[in-house]
Amino acid sequence: MSESLQVTLKQQEQHQLQEKHQQQHHYESAYHLSTKSSVSKQSFSTYKTTTQRVKTSVKTEKRQEELKLSPLPKRAKRTYLAMDKDKEVIGYVIPVFRANHDVVRGLLEAQEEEATEEGINYVAMRNLFVREAKEAMEVRVEKKTRTTHIRESAERLELHRTMDEWAEFRKKMNPDSLTHPPEFIVKPRGQTVWEGSNVTLHCTVAGWPKPRVAWYKNNVPIDAKAHPEKYTIESTYNMHSLEIRNCDFFDTAQYHISALNVKGETSTVATVVVKRFQEAEEAGLLDLKPHGFCPEHGVTFKTTIIDKFEVAFGREGETLSLGCTVIIFPTVKRYQPEVVWSRNSVPLKPSKWLHSHWSGERATLTLVHLNKEDEGMYTLRVNTKSGFDTYSAYVFVKDADVEVEGVPVAPLDVRCHDANKDYVVVTWKQPAVEGSSPILGYYIDRCEVGTHHWAQCNETPVKYARFPVTGLVEGRSYTFRVRALNNVGLSRPSRVSEPVVAMDPSDRARLRAGPSAPWTGMIKFTEEEPTVGVVPGEPTDVVVTEATKSYVVLAWQPPVQRGHEGVMYYIEKCVSGTDAWQRVNTAAPVKSPRFALFDLAEGKSYSFRVRCCNSAGVGEPSVCTEDITVGDKLDLPSAPGIPVPIRNTSTSVVVTWGASKEVTQLVGYYIECSMVGTDVWMPCNNKPVKQTRFVCHGLTTGATYVFRVKAVNAAGYSQSSPTSDKVLVKAAISTPGKPTGVTLLEAFKDYMVLGWAAPANNGGADIRGYFVDYRTVKGNVVGKWHEMNLKALTVTTYKAENLKENVFYEFQVRAMNMAGVSVASVPCAPLECKEWTITVPGVPVGLHAQEVRDTSLVVLWEPPVFEGRSPVNGYYLDIKEASAGEEGWKAVHEKVNRMKYMKVTGLKTGTSYVFRLRAQNIAGVGGTSAVLGPIVAQTRPGTKDIYVDVDDNGIISMVFECPDMKPGCEFVWSKNYQAFTDTSRLTIISERGKSRAIFNSPSLEDLGTFSCAVTNTDGVSSSYTLTEEGLKRLLEMSHDHKFPVIPFKNQMAMELLEKGRVRFWTQVEKCTSACQVDYVFNDVIITQGKKYTMNFDKSTGIIEMFMDSLEVTDEGTFTFNLVDGKAKGTTSLVLIGDEFRELQRKSEFARAEWVRKQGPHFVEYLDFAVTPQCDVLLKCKIGNVKPETEITWSKDSIEIAEDDEDAKKIERKDGDLTFNIGKICKKDAGIYEVFLMDSRGKDKSTFKLTDAGYQAVMNELFRVIANSASEIQVLSTEHGIVLYSTVTYYNEELRVGWLQKDTKIAASERVKSGVTGEQLWLKINEPTEKDKGKYAIDIFDGKAGVKRVFELTGQAWQQAFEEFQRLKAAAIAERNRARVVGGLPDVVAIQEGKSLNLTGNVWGDPAPEVSWVKNDKVLVSDDHYKLKFEHGKFASITIASVTTTDSGKYALLVKNKYGTEAGEFTVSVYNPEEEEGKEEKKD
Repeated sequence: MSESLQVTLKQQEQHQLQEKHQQQHHYESAYHLSTKSSVSKQSFSTYKTTTQRVKTSVKTEKRQEELKLSPLPKRAKRTYLAMDKDKEVIGYVIPVFRANHDVVRGLLEAQEEEATEEGINYVAMRNLFVREAKEAMEVRVEKKTRTTHIRESAERLELHRTMDEWAEFRKKMNPDSLTHPPEFIVKPRGQTVWEGSNVTLHCTVAGWPKPRVAWYKNNVPIDAKAHPEKYTIESTYNMHSLEIRNCDFFDTAQYHISALNVKGETSTVATVVVKRFQEAEEAGLLDLKPHGFCPEHGVTFKTTIIDKFEVAFGREGETLSLGCTVIIFPTVKRYQPEVVWSRNSVPLKPSKWLHSHWSGERATLTLVHLNKEDEGMYTLRVNTKSGFDTYSAYVFVKDADVEVEGVPVAPLDVRCHDANKDYVVVTWKQPAVEGSSPILGYYIDRCEVGTHHWAQCNETPVKYARFPVTGLVEGRSYTFRVRALNNVGLSRPSRVSEPVVAMDPSDRARLRAGPSAPWTGMIKFTEEEPTVGVVPGEPTDVVVTEATKSYVVLAWQPPVQRGHEGVMYYIEKCVSGTDAWQRVNTAAPVKSPRFALFDLAEGKSYSFRVRCCNSAGVGEPSVCTEDITVGDKLDLPSAPGIPVPIRNTSTSVVVTWGASKEVTQLVGYYIECSMVGTDVWMPCNNKPVKQTRFVCHGLTTGATYVFRVKAVNAAGYSQSSPTSDKVLVKAAISTPGKPTGVTLLEAFKDYMVLGWAAPANNGGADIRGYFVDYRTVKGNVVGKWHEMNLKALTVTTYKAENLKENVFYEFQVRAMNMAGVSVASVPCAPLECKEWTITVPGVPVGLHAQEVRDTSLVVLWEPPVFEGRSPVNGYYLDIKEASAGEEGWKAVHEKVNRMKYMKVTGLKTGTSYVFRLRAQNIAGVGGTSAVLGPIVAQTRPGTKDIYVDVDDNGIISMVFECPDMKPGCEFVWSKNYQAFTDTSRLTIISERGKSRAIFNSPSLEDLGTFSCAVTNTDGVSSSYTLTEEGLKRLLEMSHDHKFPVIPFKNQMAMELLEKGRVRFWTQVEKCTSACQVDYVFNDVIITQGKKYTMNFDKSTGIIEMFMDSLEVTDEGTFTFNLVDGKAKGTTSLVLIGDEFRELQRKSEFARAEWVRKQGPHFVEYLDFAVTPQCDVLLKCKIGNVKPETEITWSKDSIEIAEDDEDAKKIERKDGDLTFNIGKICKKDAGIYEVFLMDSRGKDKSTFKLTDAGYQAVMNELFRVIANSASEIQVLSTEHGIVLYSTVTYYNEELRVGWLQKDTKIAASERVKSGVTGEQLWLKINEPTEKDKGKYAIDIFDGKAGVKRVFELTGQAWQQAFEEFQRLKAAAIAERNRARVVGGLPDVVAIQEGKSLNLTGNVWGDPAPEVSWVKNDKVLVSDDHYKLKFEHGKFASITIASVTTTDSGKYALLVKNKYGTEAGEFTVSVYNPEEEEGKEEKKD
């Protein structure tokens, strides 16, 4: 033992220890470790990582030095690193709570499946550590001292204990045991809060892998990112919270939190209830909702909703918009309220059928393509930091017109329920109108999402408003629609349902919650039981969920024994009393645990059972159901109670009724109305309502109606209720609105004079009086309200007596009519009872507005009760936008206004304004009145203006119409905004929404502004200003109406017709069938006969009189006298003197022309034309010719025969004759004639191509040539610049001129113009800078001239000038280039021994350099070659005693700065003797 130490840690013991621990299966979570487990884990972690260690040097087999760590100190700091027994860090442990192992194990034993999951990092680190551990196990121990031995023995004992802890910890951290489904340790708690406060829901969730959580509000996912101002969702470790800020009524809901991981899903729910504030005194129906102080912005927001939408009526397929103007006061920068729209108290969300918009001032809701589902009560709710305000109105949607009369209208509210893999239940609501016969049933259509093909689901119509659709394809989405059928035909389809997916409900819930978690690098291994080949067990809980005479629906639970393979089902039925089971779905098994059976015999009893099947076979049947008799289980509802109609408004009635006593699954009620005296029943609502009270709108004012009600459920309609009593549609009388603007008018020591404005709404009855209340105010303490007058006041002022001096009082006023007393007005500000010593007037009272339009309105008022020390002599009106601060007030006018009204113009449409008024006397300007407004500058829909009418008797009147006239409303006329007192000037007649003010005797006394207002309305009023000019125009119209004149569209006119006939005619604008006409000539009535023919077409108003010819006796005046009732009309035409004779001549000519046209004649006489090719044509058009008609041409009275040369120029095509002269010249001048002749007659046409005629042809030719001229082009040459234009043809008589800078160019040696072919050119030789500028060519076109302009400047000049210089330099170079001009032969033959002398003539400037070459080698002058160059022109070469070696190619090379040239020749030297020898050999 002292010499060596046996290795205590064997690899075999390691394996045995691991096997022992692997036999145990514990399900403990890393989040729920006990204290002991945490300490063990802590000990191991510290043993591996602490720095307080003792190093022991050991060596492995590879002689590598290793470090061995000392045991963990007792006071080591606790760590939350999670490790396995192989010393691997696998995560962090977050201790939520602590408990012993048994408690934790009990929480997690309810698991059905196990999954082995290992992280990628876990696998890699484990393999690395195992490899290092194996190397660490195989060690060689060196000799150590006894002290070292004892120490290592202690360490070894500690190591044994540590390994036990490792094994225990490894067991716990085994992924097979670690993973478990989510569990709520701390659940969210339901809360009840006040409106406007914040609420936070907290919870703690445990589970591994880490669960993913989602929050829901009433099963709708909460999107915090889309509404960051409303929701905040936080997740810190396993603590989750949902904060809801500024809670309102619509936040009352059930809030679910769902946690999901790969092991399962769980959820919990908490209810949040938001309560509204209630004041001590209940608010009235017309009062604003309570508002509170907003500390965030330091203000109290006040909401006012104006320009409200009213009860609306739409039709299916139309688009309807609802809107209100919202005023938030005060205005806070960058703050906007929350605008919420709801229908029947259900908040609306934007969709393809619905769009909402908030502009900052106006809230708008647009319903696109209305359907009956859109009918209901629509509410606008405006939420601010201080509270909220709402407004509601009903929207009715009428059915669209049916294509075939008598068919039912479309069903509505199609919904899908209980969707499964291949099955869904479709429900709908019956329509209000069945058509001309009862509905026989319904057809259901389905369409797969993404396609447009609709397939009918049922072959026979179903009576119930509920139908199970089977045969769906799993995983596909469908939409459904329903059509109703009666004896006449099918209705239009309903609106399609929302898409539904055919899938298992559990899969749908998982998809609704979203993906379980993002990819975390975890690999999943699933160990499944070997269930392949196992036949599934029998289903359980087979029940009949629905039973009708058309179908029966079964439902069951899947079998427990089914393995991991999907199962399908066979359904079997058996007639009661027999044992014969028959399989229903023989074609294919169904996937869903739902099935609908059709084609069952009504009245028979059946029992059912279900079998499961998979690839291994068909399982045992389930327990059969009880006997079910096929038939309707849901009865029709009983008839509702008798309806009771109650008056409401001038167009609506409130109907109440008793609920149906015997009804199951009530869908709602339909209300119908019928006008008394007719048998036509019309639906009041097109969407069933469940309450027993309904307001029927859209009725005719003054008509009498009766009502009836019928109930509806899925089985159908009930019998209609008994008919109600008759009710007259008339506005019900209600209490008046509250007075406004309570103001102090005058104050003394012991009394004060108060004033106020009458309520805008009198409740349908006259205001009978007012009651004033008061209370004292001491500091911030107010007393109780006390009545001041026991008897009602009939005026809007009151003298409050017996008050105490220097005491502050508040006052409020109530109005009274025959229906009762109104709500009290808003109390005035505290007023001190103190005698006034001021000299300026008090505040004006009674401010109100009339004639509110988009850009103007009229403000009216009454003078102040207290005038001061002197009478009031004027007023000042101030205005500001409602959203502006106090600094926004500005004066409407500069000069004092002495009237008690003012028209304010220049307003911005849609903007809200407030007004105030000050009175003035000699002492000065008084205080400001109570503020009037806010008033929106916007024309009220349906507003009409006063118009002036003049009837047939010439009576002048002003008319004002009010379409919304209600009972109790009256028309009030005034002049200059003062009530009428002189009835002698005007007579007022009012009836059925129209009032007429008739002028008894219009005169200048009636000038002024007339206005008319309708009481008990929202300010319906208008005005008309009668000016002197307008009165004059009206009097003229009145005279015309008293003494009417038949209006003529056209006065009498005359026209010549064929054969020289004369037509006299006129046309009146309008006439009756009794209109008569007298035809008069020279004051004598003429009648129809041989000479005159008359016609009067009363449908068109055309009056005609015809004469065959005009004779001398027909000179005079022709008149038409018309009489139509009391209206008369006269129109005349005078034909005398030269005018008559001219007309007579034209008539005779027209008759002669008619005679001429009876034979061959000229339709168009001989004329000329010039073609684009500048050919001259003589042409004419002939008519009424026959084959035998002779056509003859002649020139200068000489007939053109067929064999003449000119005969080739004659052409005839149909009725057109042409003579093509071609390019004209003077020899073509002459007189050309064409003759037509046959047995019916003859005609002649002449054209003089002489003098003026010739000149006219030439002018036309010049025009064609001039217009054919092209734009000026530029061309550079070696001599200069050429400008030219090309024409189609040039004639020598054509005048052409060139201009430079609008000045004619004179011909010179340097600048010349001319013509070459069809090119007109201008040559500029040796151009200079002076030649730059604008050039134009002027071509005579027979009248003035046609110009073509070219700017020879800038780049155009630069390019042309450079090109000229380049060409000029090239020409100079070519002229002065060095060259051989002659003297040298091409070939020279010379006898050997003789001398050769050749001289070449050369040229060049400057004189060229000369050299000679032989066979491309330069020759040098010597004794054999003598080279000379004389006078710069002659270059010679002399070869003395030539030999055969001198034969070759020679060249004279000349060169100067402009170029080089070579004159080549060949020298051939021969020997005579050799030549003779060659000839002898040939011989």
